[in-house]
Amino acid sequence: MPSNNINKVVFGNQTLIDLTTDTLSADSQLLYGVTAHDRTGTVITGSCTYDADTSDANAAASEILATKTAYVNGNKITGQMANNGGNNVTVTSKSGTTIPAGYYDGSGKAVLDSTSSTNLVANNIREGVTILGVEGTMSGSEDMKATSLSVTPYTTSQSFVPSDLGNYNAITSVTVAAIAYSTSANSYGLTATIGTVAPA
Repeated sequence: MPSNNINKVVFGNQTLIDLTTDTLSADSQLLYGVTAHDRTGTVITGSCTYDADTSDANAAASEILATKTAYVNGNKITGQMANNGGNNVTVTSKSGTTIPAGYYDGSGKAVLDSTSSTNLVANNIREGVTILGVEGTMSGSEDMKATSLSVTPYTTSQSFVPSDLGNYNAITSVTVAAIAYSTSANSYGLTATIGTVAPA
């Protein structure tokens, strides 16, 4: 049924105002709280609550923080991205540690696991080497128990390791005796004997 509102004004043969062909609607085209006239001349108040063209938006739910909402291509979507806040990431291997997907607020840290952190001290690192800001002080001689060695050369080869000499882990010096040399008479002259045969 036509309304009693004036929606078209004609002066002589000239149309001054014509709302009859307008398509404005309160729910989808007129922003919330804004007033206008529809095709019948009736005053309408907008109820549309969005004011942006989201048709070219390309965010995905996984890229929006969980529980937060947004509009993408005209559709309201709820985020699925995990909120990790200030959680720390524990590094357990020098080859790297996988960082869980999600949002971090910037207050967390990448930290060494407790065993590595405990072992990463100056006296566990060789002097002159710095690892993760810790400069080494270990000379390499810590807990060393050394002894000297005196060797009698034999006609056969010999080998020694520190433990052969007792509870030692290093040899500080090796003294090698002179090669034995002696002569003895034979029927026509002298026999020269060089070296010593190792005892059986």
